[in-house]
Amino acid sequence: MLRTELENYTQQLLETIRFKDYCPNGLQVEGKNEIHKIVTGVTANMALLESAVAAGADAILVHHGFFWKSEDSRVIGIKQRRLKYLLQHDLNLFAWHLPLDAHATLGNNAQLAIRLGLEVEGWFGDQNLACFGVLPGAISLQQFGEQIANRLDRPPLLVGEPQQTISKVAWCSGGAQGYFADASTLGVDAFITGEISEAVVHTARESGVAFIAAGHHATERYGIQALGQHLAQQFGICHQHIDIDSPA
Repeated sequence: MLRTELENYTQQLLETIRFKDYCPNGLQVEGKNEIHKIVTGVTANMALLESAVAAGADAILVHHGFFWKSEDSRVIGIKQRRLKYLLQHDLNLFAWHLPLDAHATLGNNAQLAIRLGLEVEGWFGDQNLACFGVLPGAISLQQFGEQIANRLDRPPLLVGEPQQTISKVAWCSGGAQGYFADASTLGVDAFITGEISEAVVHTARESGVAFIAAGHHATERYGIQALGQHLAQQFGICHQHIDIDSPA
């Protein structure tokens, strides 16, 4: 397929135009015009770029790309080496950030729900990025933490009483601890995201709502995979997901 076909289709699929984001969504670095194989990954680091070239990819699709609003705009250091590598290998880089969090079926939050056995009942928060729903049956926080560890292959950090009952849950992948206050007003028993700060620990303890930090990378591995699989099925191109692990 053509590069423009991939971008136009995916921009419409993810409804990119409706989001206010911190980075450009879609094509970030232009490479070859024809795309036969795509590689997906969470973050556009050098290890992923090198692995994609070794895999024979024509394009890389990521959740965390380049050109964030707060970063130094100069093309020096690590940024220069990454961009130089992409351009030398005529490799396209696509990135979808908030649109990929929010998509109702392919998004990070929807895909996280599938893996954790959560039934989505609704969406909340800025730009409707976060979800709330229920577990199939009530379990203890300790049991839920063990379930998350098994399904995400990473032990989560749990703030709350180990034996408190968890039934109704809110969640938002990545660094979404800022949604904890909004989640608490929904009457949930627990909130899941990727990261936690020192101040939120105390807020969670005082609120009685359990806070589960399951890892920024670990909670955002699945949306980009689902997108890659969808594109491969839709257009008959090859897709390979490459996971460059991160402890964060």
